[in-house]
Amino acid sequence: MQEPNHRNYSNDNEDDGCCNNQKKTFKNIPHYLPPIISFTLLIVGLAFSCLLKLSFFEGVAQFIWYFVAYLPVGLPVLQSSISTFKQGSYFNEFSLMLAATIGAFFIGEYPEGVAVMLFYSVGEWLQERAVRSAKNIKALLDVRPNSAHVLRGEHYQTIDPKSVVISEIIQIKVGEKIPLDGELITEKAMLNNAALTGESKPQRHYLSDSVMAGAINLENVIDIRVTKGFDNNAIARILTLVQDAANRKSKIKNRTTDSEIGKNLYPNCRGAGGCHLLITGFIGIRLRF
Repeated sequence: MQEPNHRNYSNDNEDDGCCNNQKKTFKNIPHYLPPIISFTLLIVGLAFSCLLKLSFFEGVAQFIWYFVAYLPVGLPVLQSSISTFKQGSYFNEFSLMLAATIGAFFIGEYPEGVAVMLFYSVGEWLQERAVRSAKNIKALLDVRPNSAHVLRGEHYQTIDPKSVVISEIIQIKVGEKIPLDGELITEKAMLNNAALTGESKPQRHYLSDSVMAGAINLENVIDIRVTKGFDNNAIARILTLVQDAANRKSKIKNRTTDSEIGKNLYPNCRGAGGCHLLITGFIGIRLRF
């Protein structure tokens, strides 16, 4: 089995979605700030028109208010749409969102246009936070030490953990991380497993207890009999699970972007929306006359 390499996640940069393009222009603005501004203006506008029913809040004044509310969440998407347009991608989620929301403004449904773009921006922000959390997990899990003190003959030798054989005895000093999974052969030990389990409180282990690689020894020098190799320890297994999850997410994403269905999805949606607009517009004109 090959060593899982946390640096080989091919979709680390791809998983950021549309946010990659937005960061180039809006990198100095906190990502949570534009949705908050748009949401506040949207709620105030709805209060003006639905609750207070202010006479001045209609026509041009209403359009300007909701247009200002639309800008914080709409401009990043517009910038991403222009960027992808230059790359030859004309029909994508950015152009679809712009068409839908601009269409809402065109027919006078200003709050709906702002709300749709607001919900989309919040979804992208949540996705970005999830991706960032996954990257933090991968960085946190890479806690394996680069050396192990293994008993060979009558002396301890410092070698690469990959060279340690199962059933050999390794020594971990105070403050060091356990390099390999094993069985505690010292009477007792106090270990910090926060990097593995998230438990901030140190845990007491006793003779014959199983201990995991990545735990930090907090008290006395301890000895461990290795029970699993370097490629099969707790950290390696967790990294493998994270990598598999990332790969599955990438496949799901590619199905909606790179597959034939994904390539035809956005043009068909826009075509259907255009037909609906023409039909409803024609019916509306006929009803007027």
